[in-house]
Amino acid sequence: MSEADVVEIADVAALRALVGAEPFVSAWRAVSEASVLEFADATGDHQWIHVDAERARRESPFGGPIAHGFLTLSLVPALLAATVTMRQRMGVNYGLNRVRFTSPVPVGARVRARIGVKEVTDVEGGGAQVVWNIGIECEGSERPACVAEFISRHYF
Repeated sequence: MSEADVVEIADVAALRALVGAEPFVSAWRAVSEASVLEFADATGDHQWIHVDAERARRESPFGGPIAHGFLTLSLVPALLAATVTMRQRMGVNYGLNRVRFTSPVPVGARVRARIGVKEVTDVEGGGAQVVWNIGIECEGSERPACVAEFISRHYF
């Protein structure tokens, strides 16, 4: 699927039809210094590799400040919602099976997600649980910044 196409999913059958299909690709999204600093304030994680640009340029192996891994991960719901819309009554984040931060995201870089449907199962109340394969790519990097199995539940 080409970048930034928005996919509309009408029901559980449409979700099931996407299992194993080509991944969706989100639009690029900038990871600004302001968002990194706000995330640091929200989480209390003020480690210098994230918030002290001068020291990070001098001392870190990354050549400058990088986004928190958990900031990168926290973008998953927004990147998913901007790429996939569902005609649902309600959707909830259910959890994660596996997460790895495989390369840094420099402050100021752009990221996007590759989103695939791995599995769809029925849940009580007429809903479906979806396991999404998510890869967060950082522009200019050969390796993904984050790979995760993200689980959500949807009630149509």
